[in-house]
Amino acid sequence: MTRPASHTPTVQIVVNGIPRQVPAGTSVAAALAQQPPGTTRRSVTGEARAPLCGMGVCHECRVRIQGRIRLACQTVCAEGMAIDTDAGTAPGSATPCP
Repeated sequence: MTRPASHTPTVQIVVNGIPRQVPAGTSVAAALAQQPPGTTRRSVTGEARAPLCGMGVCHECRVRIQGRIRLACQTVCAEGMAIDTDAGTAPGSATPCP
């Protein structure tokens, strides 16, 4: 008996200008964790940051999506989504999440 090949639907996102394919339904935080360096931004002191709580409380996962600051753990990847890490988080600046 031959099983049909399983096909997981994917979406294409663009992370820091680089196209990536991820399974449909993947959170932005999970998509970023699957590629080096696995971080979402740098702190105001220059330290690499990544999601901590996974439920939108800590704001460590904030990234710029389509030009707006969003929480990566609370955002599902969509076809053509442009994601920028470290946007506005250079040392000496702060980017609050709305």
